Formats: sequence, C-alpha cells, structure tokens
Amino acid sequence: MKAIHRILAAGAAVALSAAMVGCSSEDSSSGASSSAGTTVLTVYAAASLTASYDEMAAAFEAEHPGVDVQFNYAGSQTLVDQINQGAPADVLATANTSTMSKATDAGTVGAATEFATNVLTIITPAGNPAGVTGLDSSLDAAQLVICAPEVPCGSATQQLTERLGVTLDPVSEEQQVTDVVGKVTGGDATAGIVYRTDAKEAGDKVTEVPIAGADQVVNHYPIATVNESRHAELAQQFVDYVLSDAGRATLDEHGFAPAS
Repeated sequence: MKAIHRILAAGAAVALSAAMVGCSSEDSSSGASSSAGTTVLTVYAAASLTASYDEMAAAFEAEHPGVDVQFNYAGSQTLVDQINQGAPADVLATANTSTMSKATDAGTVGAATEFATNVLTIITPAGNPAGVTGLDSSLDAAQLVICAPEVPCGSATQQLTERLGVTLDPVSEEQQVTDVVGKVTGGDATAGIVYRTDAKEAGDKVTEVPIAGADQVVNHYPIATVNESRHAELAQQFVDYVLSDAGRATLDEHGFAPAS
C-alpha cells in the first residue's frame, strides 16, 4: 500500500495504533509518534504541489526504508500561520516567497531555497461553454472563481490584473487553488484562474485558456526545514531530494518551470 497519507487521516491512524499496541515510543520529530520502527516526516506544502510532492514522497520513501512522509496540503498562508502558531511540522514549501518570509521572519524555519516557478492561466469546463478567450471582457459573462488575495495564487491574480488593467467580478474567492479547480470541474463555475500546473493536472476535465502576458507575474516556490523539527537531518534530506535532478524531473513532469 502506498505510504503517502493526508496528515489528518494519518494522525488518526497513528493515534489508534498507539492506543492498540500501547508501546509506541514518542517520535522526536515534531511531536508525532512512531511505532514499529517507522519514522514520520511531516511536510507542509502548498496545495498546488500535491501531485508532484506525492510522487516525490513515494520515491523518497523507497530510498529511506522505515520513513513515512505525511502531508498537510493547504494555502500557503494557512500553512505558515499554523507553523508560526506551533503546529508540528518538519518541512515547509510555499507557493511564493512573501509567505515563506513570514515564517523566516518569525524564526520558525531556516534558510529557504527556491525550487520551482509557476504562472497563472485560465481554466474552463471541458469545451469552454462560456466562450472565454482570455483575461479580458469575455469573463464578464462567465461565472468566475479565483483565489483569495491573501493566498499566493490570489495575490498573483491581483498583481496580474492590475498590470494588465483588467477588473474582475468573481462569484467566489477560494483559500487554495485546488478549490478553484474543484469549482470548475464540479460545475459550480464556468471559469477559474489557477496555476498552469493545475490546468495540466486537471487534464481533459478542463479546457485551458492561456493568459497573454501571464509571465509578467511569476510565482517563486521556496522550501525550508522547520526549526523545531527533531528530525532535522531527515528533513534536510527531503529538501535535498526536492532540489535534486530527480526532484527537478518530477516537477518538470507536472508542469513547473525551473527556479529562476
């Protein structure tokens, strides 16, 4: 069985195991617990990294027997807020540098390294029923969903529309980019502004409408180890894997551009 779990589900499973066995030792990593020789590495990562990080975690686990990589995927601002408030984690990867800077300034993470870049695009339900042509007046007749301005994809959307002189009238603003994708693929919206990587992951469920001038606003993705991680060496090894040629190949496969 694949060893990658959502952090909440995994946490419940670990707690149940500890209660049943009664002999789990306290994990020195971020307050998690380990049993039967398993070491839990907790990675907080931007929602747009889900597919690529799941794949990298499987490869990392194969190279590190006994390691179980668990993820908390969410909007970058949410992740940073949680870590700054003491949530247990070993690694943090965000979708822009400004959110990572909040963790760095708070002293909760170490030095950050950029590992990928990304730009925005528009997605519609397959076939583009609203006839969207770009970041232009064609969106006036669409049910548009975007990210909230406090999260990286929303901040990038705000910056790009300001530079292009476009005013948007969205029907909702979401806290993470995967929720925008879900609204479009679920039939609740006829257009959404997401990262190019999200459009790639959605495949034939959506039609991508490129944004002319999208490269005027580029999201830079940094990664860092959490200072309170008690598996600091293992956390750094995961960061090193993301930065390695193998990690770069996985990111390329999922549509991320190289770090600048």
